[in-house]
Amino acid sequence: MNAMVGVAVGAVTVVLFLGLFNMLRGGSPNRSQQLMRLRVILQFVAVVIIMGVIWYRQS
Repeated sequence: MNAMVGVAVGAVTVVLFLGLFNMLRGGSPNRSQQLMRLRVILQFVAVVIIMGVIWYRQS
């Protein structure tokens, strides 16, 4: 369970830094937009996983 949380948070972090790097180097705005949308989706998945782990530990 802890590994799933780590992977989810790591994925969000990687996509966040890819988006920031793309913006800093003056990359395509469309690419930045895609990466930020992906980040939001991954954040949602990470929150669902974290809430699931908390629920599982309490039951």
